[in-house]
Amino acid sequence: MIILGYIAAVLMGMVLGVIGGGGSILTVPILVYLMGVTPDVATGYSLLIVGATAAFGAIRYFKEGLVDVKASILFAVPSIIAVYLTRAFLMPAIPETISVQSLTIDKNLGIMVLFAMLMLASAAMMLKKAYSKSAPATQVIENKQPNVGLIVIEGAVVGVVTGILGAGGGFLIIPALVLILGMPMKNAVGASLFIIALKSLLGFIGDLQTGIQLEMPLLPLMLVATFIGMAVSTKVAGKLDGAALQKFFAFFTLVIAVFIMTKELL
Repeated sequence: MIILGYIAAVLMGMVLGVIGGGGSILTVPILVYLMGVTPDVATGYSLLIVGATAAFGAIRYFKEGLVDVKASILFAVPSIIAVYLTRAFLMPAIPETISVQSLTIDKNLGIMVLFAMLMLASAAMMLKKAYSKSAPATQVIENKQPNVGLIVIEGAVVGVVTGILGAGGGFLIIPALVLILGMPMKNAVGASLFIIALKSLLGFIGDLQTGIQLEMPLLPLMLVATFIGMAVSTKVAGKLDGAALQKFFAFFTLVIAVFIMTKELL
C-alpha cells in the first residue's frame, strides 16, 4: 500500500502540472487510505506537499513568461489570509466530536465526507468543461474590466476550502482566472500553480504554529514522488490531449469520491 501511495503521488504531480489543478485533491485520500495518516493531520501535510509541488511547477511558467504576477497576487492575498487563519485558528477550534441535537459527528469523519463532496463538485465541473462545445470564455470577456470585489471574495472562499480540506483549489482558481480576469487557459494554469504554492505553503505555517508533528521519511519521499510527476508533466504536457486527460481525471475523481463516501458512511 505504501508503494502504491508513492506511485499515486507521482500521478498527482503529473496531473497538477498538466492542467494546473485537480491533482492536489488526491493528496489527502492518498495520505489517509494508503499511508495511514489521520484526516486532520493529512490536510496539513497536503498543504506542504501540494504547495511545494505547485511552486516547483510554477517555475517553468515563470521562465516562459506565462505568470501574471499582479493579477495572481490580487487573487492570492485574500486566499492566503483565509487559509492561514483557517489552519491557525479555525481548525484547532473545531472539537473532535460535533453534536447537533441528537446527531454526533466525528471531526475526521466530517473532514472526509466534506472532502468527498468537494471531489464530486470538482469532477462535475471538470466534466462540464471537458464536454462543453461552446467557445472559450476568454473570447467573450477578455475585454471586460475585472471585478476586484468578486476576485477578493472568490480568493477568500478558496482559501477557507484549502484551509479546511488541504486541497489546492485549482479547480476553483482556474475558472475564476479565466472568467473573471479573462486569462488565456495556459496563463491561468501558470497563475493557478503560483497561487496554490503561495497559499498552501503560507497556510502550512499555521500548522507549524499549532505544533503539527512531521512524519519522517514519509513527507520527504512524498515530495520527491510529486516532484518527479511534475517534472514528467513538463516534458509531456504538450504531447497530451488536455481534454481527454481532463475527462479521465474527472471520472477517476468521481470514483474516488464515491469510494470515500461509501467507506466513511457505510
